[in-house]
Amino acid sequence: MGDPAGISPELAAKLIASEEFRSGADLVIFGDLRILERGAQVAGVAVDVDVVASEQALPDRAARPVFVDLKNLSPDQVVPATATLEGGVFATENFRRALLLAQSGRADAVFFTPFNKKAMRLAYDGYDDEIRFVRDVLKTSVAASEFNVLGQTWNARVTSHIPLSQVAAAISEKAILRSLTLADQCMRAAGFNPPRIAVAGLNPHAGDGGNFGTEEIDIIEPAVRQAQGKGFTVEGPFPSDTVFLRAKNGDFDAVLTMYHDQGQIAMKLMGFDRGVTLIGGFEFPICTPAHGTAYEIAGRGIANLGASREALSLAIRMGAEVRARRSEAEQPRLSAVNS
Repeated sequence: MGDPAGISPELAAKLIASEEFRSGADLVIFGDLRILERGAQVAGVAVDVDVVASEQALPDRAARPVFVDLKNLSPDQVVPATATLEGGVFATENFRRALLLAQSGRADAVFFTPFNKKAMRLAYDGYDDEIRFVRDVLKTSVAASEFNVLGQTWNARVTSHIPLSQVAAAISEKAILRSLTLADQCMRAAGFNPPRIAVAGLNPHAGDGGNFGTEEIDIIEPAVRQAQGKGFTVEGPFPSDTVFLRAKNGDFDAVLTMYHDQGQIAMKLMGFDRGVTLIGGFEFPICTPAHGTAYEIAGRGIANLGASREALSLAIRMGAEVRARRSEAEQPRLSAVNS
């Protein structure tokens, strides 16, 4: 469960009540049962869950979703439509417990309803974004990135949460190749084989042959050629103001952009109520709706479930791939033990 002061509790309740997900996955929910029940009341749904007090009490399989009641937030501590320390502590603790469960191998994917970054920073000193938090919790420094997903169209990025003034200096052939490699891996795990990736330029009109900047000539195009030599299905660089039209029309499965808003604006314009954010690169997928906590409509019961439904569905699909890989890794060990 994400931030308690926005629409996260009602989204969680709607998802848990949905037969689509109750039959499609074994759901384990972390949070406070009182907050979930309040969300269910707002959403006008009934949540039927098995309640346990800790991860240690989780069954191997369950007929209903299992709610781990951490009793970590009293409803009277929630200030509607307001980012608070208490709300941030609630969300970060729920997220941490879910991440550790997946790291232990007892879960195959993690999904969270929207966080509020201000509340998260109040609760966790130095909180930059979810990737930083995940790395800290899992104690890893592996390459990871956010991906925006809209149906069959993906957006990957070379740089993310940095000032625009620092973007050009942060772009290199190595960074582009790293981003392409991660995008290829994550998209294959989601069923693309192979994914067709377009690379956007940095400058207007992709530099216009060097008239508006030379990063395309000096850095981006050489990186694309290297990627092609490694077997990636990749083309570019293309002008960023038209490349998403080609992806939308089916020419490409993904667009690799050079900076955050270059792709975010296009993706959210194409489908804000269906957009998914995937955090890829870790041992398991981490998914969330691309929208925020929507404080302006909190408590009204009108939150659109579309993006959350898409995000949880993607987590389930990619989680199945994680489970398959883990099973394959176990087979040689089991054979050795049996022999």
